[in-house]
Order: sequence, then structure tokens, then C-alpha cells
Amino acid sequence: MMVKIFLHKKNYITLLLLLCFITFSHAQKDKVDFKIIADSIIKVNHKNYGDLEYAIYKNKYDTTKMKTLLQKSVTANYKQGEAFANIALGIQFRNKSLFEKANQVLNNALTTSRQNNLIEFEIVSLNMLGVVARRQDKIRPALDYHQEALSIAESQKNKSKSIQKSIAVSHNSMGNIYLSIRQYDHALQEFNKSLAIEIANKNNLGLAINHHNIGAVYEAHNKLDYALNSYFKSLKYNEKIDSDIGRIICNNSIGAIYVKQNKPEAALAIIEPTIALAEEKGDKFYIASAYTTLGWAQSQLGKNTLAKKNLEKGLAVAEAYNLTSAIANANKELSSLNEKLGNTALALKQYRTAVKVEQSIINKENAQYVSSVRSEYETEKKNDQIKFLAKQNEVANLKLEENRNMAIAAFIVILLLSLGAFFLNRHKRLKHEKKILTLEQDMLRNQMNPHFIFNSLNSIKLYIINNEKENAVYYLNKFSKLIRKILIASTEKEISLYEELETMDLYMNIENIRFSNTINYSRSVEEGIDTKNIKVPSLVLQPFLENALWHGLSSKKEDKTMTIYISKESLDYITITITDNGIGRKAAAEIKKNKLLKRKSVGIELTKQRLENFSKNYTNSYKLYIEDLHENNIPSGTKVVIKIPTREIHGLKTA
Repeated sequence: MMVKIFLHKKNYITLLLLLCFITFSHAQKDKVDFKIIADSIIKVNHKNYGDLEYAIYKNKYDTTKMKTLLQKSVTANYKQGEAFANIALGIQFRNKSLFEKANQVLNNALTTSRQNNLIEFEIVSLNMLGVVARRQDKIRPALDYHQEALSIAESQKNKSKSIQKSIAVSHNSMGNIYLSIRQYDHALQEFNKSLAIEIANKNNLGLAINHHNIGAVYEAHNKLDYALNSYFKSLKYNEKIDSDIGRIICNNSIGAIYVKQNKPEAALAIIEPTIALAEEKGDKFYIASAYTTLGWAQSQLGKNTLAKKNLEKGLAVAEAYNLTSAIANANKELSSLNEKLGNTALALKQYRTAVKVEQSIINKENAQYVSSVRSEYETEKKNDQIKFLAKQNEVANLKLEENRNMAIAAFIVILLLSLGAFFLNRHKRLKHEKKILTLEQDMLRNQMNPHFIFNSLNSIKLYIINNEKENAVYYLNKFSKLIRKILIASTEKEISLYEELETMDLYMNIENIRFSNTINYSRSVEEGIDTKNIKVPSLVLQPFLENALWHGLSSKKEDKTMTIYISKESLDYITITITDNGIGRKAAAEIKKNKLLKRKSVGIELTKQRLENFSKNYTNSYKLYIEDLHENNIPSGTKVVIKIPTREIHGLKTA
């Protein structure tokens, strides 16, 4: 028996050694075969990037082979091969999140290209350096690289297929930058420019990338069906070119949409095999994203232990490779999970980390820098067009001398008008952005009123003093959720009506303590209205509720009611009606007039300005009515009707 076991083990070891030898032999043979290919490429001496890429074909994905090409190209002084090999190595290092190595070899490629006037290779090097910076959420250097690549590419008179492809890559990458700082309209413009070039060149890889990115814009606008359609289009093109990385990206995005649509089982079915594929490819960015999405789906199913394990794994990978946006996403989902588990302190800490990381990406300085670079680029482009027109005019002037003075005068007028219009528009845009920022800051100050916070905490303190522990814990929990929602809303220009109503419920719960819970508050939504897909300015209803409480109901002794009713009378508007049975505006004004200490309320005026600014993105403007209610000619309350537009100007799906 012992002899048989020994023979079995011996045979197993022999077989293992034989397999290793065969694998090694194949690898050596493949290496020798590529050396022959590399020698042949160098001998042919391809000059253009596209020709060299076609000759190397799928070998460019093998780092060992590209190191061989690099070594042989340096020895043979073949600069195109040297630059190409460094670019290919940079892409592979980037895909494995080895960003320092990627930057090193891509900068080598850029230096070689510039020293030897290899324009196509220089453009590709700049674009790839931009992608490396963007993967690390380094907005400014990423934009600089892509903008420089685009400027050089567009300045070429004869645009080869390779240069056209690079222009598409630049537009696509700049679209991703706008996406990361939430400038979605600019992002969509860039993706559509890139998509048009890729359609013309029938480039399936470019079509896959752009359809995915357009899906991301729809997802940011919460148009989930449109987003899903774009992601499946992208997946179809990735299947055509047999791209595993493309499959990973699309499956992860599709899984995230399923989670948002409350389909966690469907999400798990697509994410679990994707994780194995991502681990095999070694792309840390998508490994981190896949684990985070997996944990998110498991959390929805109540598999909290597994969810926590996978979310922490996604966070660990993201932190190990300094993947900023992935760190923010993982912390955000861990915060939600820990809040559900009752770990409120940890949840708050993780949420603050997520917000801090996100703000580092979309901070005001980055947004202003991106806007200024875009403005400079557009100005430069207009100036180039003007120069071209001037040259054409000069040629015409040689033929038609008698029209020379008129042509020069016309040119100067056009130039002045163009520059005047440009600077006027820029001034208006900057003024508008400043106004938005001021409104948002004023809004936050109004919501975080120190009197409200102090009085709310005082009310909760009374429960503690009276040893009403359950009430104290209940309302303290409500108060913390309200403050958190206010802080979240303050970072967003608009939120869903569903989230707004939840916040108002919390606000009324807290304020009702100060009225000894005598206010009968309720809200209802007309059947068929999906409040999750309707956008409103954040915290837009609070000033109206506050007015109703402190001017209408506070002076009434009993039978205090307040209702919110949501209805939809047309496709263009959603109607929000706030009704109270207080003493009415006239009586409230008399009471206020007799008060010694008069506090000026700016909440309603600020809200009107915010509604006006919000309406600029819609085909219709907002409407606001305040009606005094009477019963037998006696004031019986106030009704506020707010009509918020829902049909967007840019043709995105109507809520």
C-alpha cells in the first residue's frame, strides 16, 4: 500500500514537472518567435503610428514582448519602435494601477517623440499620460495633457486615421473630466464629438467607450433606463472586439444600475463573475469598483456580513492604489451599511470621508480651472478661425484691390463683435455662477439657523431631564438624520422630490416637539407619481413650512394641522400644495408688527431666486401662489401652491 502511494506521488510530481517544462518551452518559443517579428518590423521601418500598431497587433498587450521591442529598437536606433513600445508598456502598467511606472515609460515615449518630431506618437503619449492622471483623479494635469494633445492634433493639415482616433480620445477623455466634476452638459458634448469621429472611422473600441460614457451621463441624471440601454450598446461592441476590460467595465456599470433599480439579485448575477475576470486582468480600479458594487447589492439583500466584507475589500484595494473616486464610493456605501447596522458614529465618519474625497475632486478650484482652460481653448480656436479668414481676405485683396479697405473694415468689425460677444458671454456666465454660489451659501445658512438648532436640542434636553429616555433617543436620532440630510443637500443643487419630502418629515418631527406634538402633520402623493425621478432644488419646501409653523400655527391654541399634497395636472409641472389652518397672514402680520424684536425673514425671497435659477434648465418657469383661506369670512389658514417644471430643455427624459 505504501509503495502504491509513493508511486502515485512520484507520478504526480513528474507530471507537474512535465507541464512546467512544456509551458516554459512554449513561452520560450513564443519569445523567440516575437524576436523574429520585432526584427522584421525594425527592418521594414514603419514610420506611422497606425502602421506600426497594425504590424504588432495583439502583441502590444504582452509586456515581455514590448520590452523586447523596446530593447531591439534602442539598439537599432529605431525611434518609432522605441516610442511605441514605451506607450504600450505605459498602457499595461496603467491598467494594473501601477501609475508611477506608467508615467515613467510614457514620459520616455513623449521625450523620444518630441526629440525626433514624431507627431502622431507625441499626441498618443500626451493622451495616455492624461488617462493615467485621470485614473488618479488629478483633474488639472489630466486636462492639460488632453488639451495639448487635441491642440497639436487639430493643428495638423493632413489628419491621418491615427490622428483622427487621437482627437476622438482627447474629446472622450475631456468628457470624462467634465463628468468627474459634474459638468454633465459639457461631458455629453465631448462624448458626442468623440462618438461622431468613431462612427465615421467604424472604430468598435471607440464606439464601446463612448456609448458607456454617455450611459454614465444618463445615470448621473437618474435616467436609469437610458443609461442601461447605453451600457448594453457598449457591451455589444466590446463583445465584437473580444475586450475583457470592456466587459468588466460594462458589467460593473450594469450591476450598479440594477442595484439602483432595486434588483439586487440581477446585480449579483452579473457582478460575481465580473470580479473573477477583473482579478484575472489585474486592473485595480475595476477590482475596487466591482467589490464595492457587490457589497452594495448584498447590503440590499440583507446579507450584511458579506456586504461589509466586500465593501471593505473594495476600499482596501482603492486605498492601496490611491484610487480617489473608488475610495469615496466605498466609504459612502460602508456609511449606509453601518447606519443600517446602528453603528452611527462609524457611519458618520465614513460619510464625512466620502464627502471630503468627492469634494477634493469636484472642488471649486478644479471646476474654475477646467472652465478657464475650456475658455482659452475656445478663444484660441476662434482666433485661429479669424487668422484663416484674414489670410483668405488677403488673397482676395490681391485680386480685388478696390475692395481692400471694405474687407479690412469688415474684418475689424467682425473681430470686435466676436471678442465683445465672447467677453460679454463670459462675464454673464461668471456672474451667473457667482449668483448660484451665493444662493447655495445663503440657503445653507438659512437651513442651519442657530436658533433652530439650539431650541431643538433644548427640547430634546427636556426629555432627558424628565427621564423620558425613549423620546430623547427617538428625537435625537431624528435630529441627527435631519442635520445629515441638510448637509448632504447643501452639496447638491437639486435632489429628488422623494428625498426632499423625507427631509421635510424629519424637520416637522423636530419642530413639533416645540409645539408639544400638537400639530397634526401629514403628506400625500397622488397615485402614479414617481417622486424618485422628479428633481427639485434642495431644501426648497422648508421656508414655507417654517412660515406656516411660526406665523400661522404658533399663535393658534388648538386643532393645528398642516398638510403637503403632491399632484400632477400636466406633463409640464408637478404641483406641491402646503396647507395650514393657522390664523392667516393678516393676523400674523399684526402680531409681528407689535413685537419689540423684529426678525427679517429672507427664506421665501431666497427660495424664489433659487426656483428661478432652477427653472432655467426647463422649458417652463416655476409658479408660486399664496392664498388666504376663509371660512364664513373668518381667516382659516393659508395655502401655498408651488408648480415646479419637469420638462427639461436638453431633451432628456421627462419625469
